[in-house]
Amino acid sequence: MRERRLHTLVVGSGAAGLCAAVRLHDLGVKDLAVYTEGLQCGTSINTGSDKQTYYKLGMYGEQGDAPVLMAADLAAGGSMHGDLALVEAAMSPLAFANLVAAGVPFPHDCYGQHIGYKTDHDPRRRATSVGPYTSRDMCRALIAQLQARRIEVCEKRILVKLFVSDGNCHGGLFVDLQKEVDPLELVLARNTVFAVGGPGGLYRDSVYPPIHTGAIGVALAAGAKARNLAESQFGLASVKCRWNLSGSYMQVLPRFYSVDESGNEREFLREFFPSTAAMYDAIFLKGYQWPFAASHLPGSSLIDLFVFRESTAGRKVFLDYRRDPDDLDFSALSEETRTYLERSNALGANPLERLQKLNAPAIELYRDHGIDLATEPLQCAVCAQHCNGGLAGDVWWQSENLRGLFPVGEVNGTHGVTRPGGSALNSGQVGAWRAAEYIAAHKDDPPRESPSFAWENLLARLNVPARQDWRAERRQLQARMSEAGAFLREAEAVEKALQQACAQLEAMRADGLAGAPRDLAERLRNEALAVASICYLDAIREHIASHAGSRGGAVVVTPSGQEIHSALSYRMEPEDESYRKRTLETTYSGGQARSQWVPVRPIPREDGWFESIWASFRKGEIYRS
Repeated sequence: MRERRLHTLVVGSGAAGLCAAVRLHDLGVKDLAVYTEGLQCGTSINTGSDKQTYYKLGMYGEQGDAPVLMAADLAAGGSMHGDLALVEAAMSPLAFANLVAAGVPFPHDCYGQHIGYKTDHDPRRRATSVGPYTSRDMCRALIAQLQARRIEVCEKRILVKLFVSDGNCHGGLFVDLQKEVDPLELVLARNTVFAVGGPGGLYRDSVYPPIHTGAIGVALAAGAKARNLAESQFGLASVKCRWNLSGSYMQVLPRFYSVDESGNEREFLREFFPSTAAMYDAIFLKGYQWPFAASHLPGSSLIDLFVFRESTAGRKVFLDYRRDPDDLDFSALSEETRTYLERSNALGANPLERLQKLNAPAIELYRDHGIDLATEPLQCAVCAQHCNGGLAGDVWWQSENLRGLFPVGEVNGTHGVTRPGGSALNSGQVGAWRAAEYIAAHKDDPPRESPSFAWENLLARLNVPARQDWRAERRQLQARMSEAGAFLREAEAVEKALQQACAQLEAMRADGLAGAPRDLAERLRNEALAVASICYLDAIREHIASHAGSRGGAVVVTPSGQEIHSALSYRMEPEDESYRKRTLETTYSGGQARSQWVPVRPIPREDGWFESIWASFRKGEIYRS
């Protein structure tokens, strides 16, 4: 086994990990390296939407804004710590300006004001975008900065284990896919920036890029505390090319239809709405109100439920941009729908013409992926899209219970039940800056002594052939999560899935690992995914048992609940809003996950004195909080 030592190890090369590496280097931490499966393999560089949003403090016109105001809006959905919200708000201008300086072309007017628009859960015009590929453009700009600084990047590496002792993280173990012999590489580090993205490999029905699996389970298996794992986002997405069907894709009023095994088409949404106009008004609102939200029931989120209902009945669902139905009467649509399309100069004879006028790059995006919306429909489904929860970090994005571990990006669970669209990109950049600043402030501290680690079980398994196919194991795990742990949740199904996940992990750990480096990595990755599924399901189980109810991106199904729609057989448990003042923490130890509610910390309301804060800053006292 090869071994190396670093001051700081960055795991992952999405927008957050790249930003952390660049910022660390600029702050004088030169003994660092980025370990990644590949610079082109992360979620950030492979995903987007119709107009991918970046959320920041308002910087345009006369409308006032302040960090405390933005923090209040970030935390408005509940279950978000106020101090973390304040950091994300206060640091957003700096993180945003850094991206602008790096060359990300966020639009501004001739006076230098960066224009904004309102996104979901946003009372002010704080959102901005460079188009469908905002996060990709961020990555490309940051990769250029990484290369200009000649920061070492080690690709074809898959993290399979973190090393923890006495509450400290000491680095990680990787499988080097380039080494057919002795592929294991141990990297010991004083600090580990954990930028591994969301749980992309956890669900069968997923809009995460297929190449992105995520590694939160590696940290959970090491004992890292997690927060709000039950709070995930799900939404309509295309299947052939995994992409969010938000915003413009809905606002141009595409035609929904399904096809059975015999090729018979039907416009299934019609039977659930009182009129064609009411149906299309709901489709229009789906653009604003994407992703699925329990608070939009009844309302636009009925579309998600009816698409899901159709899919589970064995029919494929499609969006058609080629033509309007004969009975679509624009004069019968709501004033909101008509006004938006008229003011956007987006009227046309069919959805594609409207999309061309409203957002032409949204059409080019699919053409780049081999799909011509002028000649073929888009197959869609309700898919896992983002986890608002993740690992629990403090105000410097250091793990709350493992020193030296800094989860940044989607893997850090800063968000609450809901969040303004685009705030995840801001959170990743802010977290990267905070972690880098804290690490740099302590770069001259004496190194921690690295303890010895027990390898016997792992090494023994390396010589034993595997009995199970890791691909089949993953399909089984992903199907279980999509059926029991997605946006419709029922107590008995979750409990059964949790027991099955525990049994599956036990069987995995009893199996051998001998094989090619890729097979070794994927088998160990499956074990991490199994741990993650146990933790996510336990958080969902506790959420249901506590009667916190339907909120955010999920509906709790119960026989005594409220009727959602006369055509749906299940009923929804209402939200208990008192749980918005609590956040759900989960830890994994001894083969079991344990979840408990803890109070949310309020937004700090301090009337600071310049000289006092200046003195505290000069002495480095701010880094001891």
